[in-house]
Amino acid sequence: MDPFTIASLHEAIAEVITSRRKAIVANVNIHAMNIAWEQPWFRDFLNAAPHVFCDGHGVMLGARLCGLRIPEKITYAHWFPMFCRFCAEKRFSLFLLGGAPGVAEEAKRRLEAQNPGLIIAGTHDGFFNKEIGSAPNRAVIEQINRAEPDVLLTSFGMPLQERWLRENWDEVHARVALTGGACLDYMAGRARRPPAWMADHGLEWFGRRLYEPGRLWKRYLVGNPLFYGRMLRWRITGRGGVWKPESGLKTDSTP
Repeated sequence: MDPFTIASLHEAIAEVITSRRKAIVANVNIHAMNIAWEQPWFRDFLNAAPHVFCDGHGVMLGARLCGLRIPEKITYAHWFPMFCRFCAEKRFSLFLLGGAPGVAEEAKRRLEAQNPGLIIAGTHDGFFNKEIGSAPNRAVIEQINRAEPDVLLTSFGMPLQERWLRENWDEVHARVALTGGACLDYMAGRARRPPAWMADHGLEWFGRRLYEPGRLWKRYLVGNPLFYGRMLRWRITGRGGVWKPESGLKTDSTP
């Protein structure tokens, strides 16, 4: 995980685009950490991503337990409008991929209205056959490649968006890939964001739990204690490898 601030994350993304390289920019919250614990392919995906930013207070606290400091959490609901302003200033183009039918288009309309000069080169919903080699999957990749965006936002939810990128990224003609979860639902006004005071005090998870109790209860009521239990066990026993607080690197890792 990189100790990004919003400003330094923007700089890193701009550097990838202007140097004409390709990079996946991943994000981690407690849910992501729990998936990485259970699914080796997901852990490998995060470890291979050139840039990974912190997406929650829980991960910041976990880092403190390991003797590390993450300067800022960067959540899509708060950050993505700022990123769109940044893209409009730099003339970077985007492709929005995900959400139910109509969601990406509505997000495009709203974001373009809020950010004059923003280039959204294309959109597609997330309800298509994502199997490798399927005709719908091939058609989506070809649509993205015709648009040739600087930034591709995938918004399928975790870990489906990461698996899709893992399987298809080499064929996609975009410079940067983002994994936005419910970002498009927020941008289209389809999902409610918890009040700012909750987000500022590390309680955004609680607000989301109230708004979507049926879908998110297990993620937070079971997943959060699991994550903190693992962090505390590492803190007490040292199991999991040797951390170097000055660099944020982990060596001799064990699952």
